[in-house]
Amino acid sequence: MTEYTFDTQLLIDGEGLEADEIKEHIERNIKGDCLLVVGDDELIKIHYHTDTPWKVLEYCSSVGDIYDVVVENMQRQENGLKG
Repeated sequence: MTEYTFDTQLLIDGEGLEADEIKEHIERNIKGDCLLVVGDDELIKIHYHTDTPWKVLEYCSSVGDIYDVVVENMQRQENGLKG
């Protein structure tokens, strides 16, 4: 069984994006694991396991335009259902 329910993935488009700052903010403020924050100052890819994906989306939308948002329920997937 997974510790967190939702696999949250998205892209952030913007100017002057700082991957390290975004990563630190998420780690400090949104409980989860398996965080990946990669990209450059114009495009960042986020991958995070959390029980509160809406907090990730809210924060990320405050630093740039978000798109290609995917939120999958990993517990359903473990049970052989669509996530």
